[in-house]
Amino acid sequence: MVRIEDIDKQRSSLDAAQRQLEDLATLGIDWDGEVIYQQDREAAYSAALEKLPYYECFCSRKDIQEAARAPHAIPGQYPGTCRYLDEGTKAQKRGELAAQSRVPSLRLRAETNQFTIQDKLHGNYTGDVDDFILRRGGQVTDIDNPKTDWAYNLAVVVDDIYQGVDQVVRGDDLLSSAPRQAYLASLLGQPAPEFVHVPLVLNAEGKRLSKRDGAVTLRQLLEFYTPEQVVGQMAHSLGYTAASAHELLEKFQPEALSTQPYEWSDGCRGAAQD
Repeated sequence: MVRIEDIDKQRSSLDAAQRQLEDLATLGIDWDGEVIYQQDREAAYSAALEKLPYYECFCSRKDIQEAARAPHAIPGQYPGTCRYLDEGTKAQKRGELAAQSRVPSLRLRAETNQFTIQDKLHGNYTGDVDDFILRRGGQVTDIDNPKTDWAYNLAVVVDDIYQGVDQVVRGDDLLSSAPRQAYLASLLGQPAPEFVHVPLVLNAEGKRLSKRDGAVTLRQLLEFYTPEQVVGQMAHSLGYTAASAHELLEKFQPEALSTQPYEWSDGCRGAAQD
């Protein structure tokens, strides 16, 4: 199955989604069932929201940054500024935003500050849980029926449950997000999926690979390499030799996954070209 994660309306487009599907097909990767677009899932996210404890948050980014610098603040966590506002204050702040055609964000009222997940490569991992955002605030066209961006943490959990996803494989830079998502799944009455957080591709300086270091789109790679050579480079990064996605799938052994990052270099590009 394939899911297009396009809840960020400012950065997502149907053209970009179509290119991603075409890229998968070019590499010989197919999927089962219909393609799910998150922008079509408004009703599902709204229904999930009503099952969760949440509250309105009127804080700006500047407010949160200043609160984070306060004594005893936990770095990276929302300090709960709006959690205990009285009804009068909330009504006032709500009205101030409405006058600007804006709505507050909605945050989870978390009942724990930590949650433990099981990861296939990292074992038991306990991470922080705070009152993270479920629906973003901002400018809307209809105050009574606001349509703003749903937060990634809510959308992926709801969609994983809907699609029956029981294993999540992604980069280990997202490991710290897993406890929040697993906790949210538990609040929705569902077990967490199995997590597999794999190492990133790094540059020669040990930093996450960026465009300046040679990270390019598939279409740019295909100006120099064939699809088979691109798949061959993917296989090389996993310790295999393969010229097609099907061949790589037959050889791939999950238990042999490395816990070390993969370094992209000019030599690697040469290997793909050969």
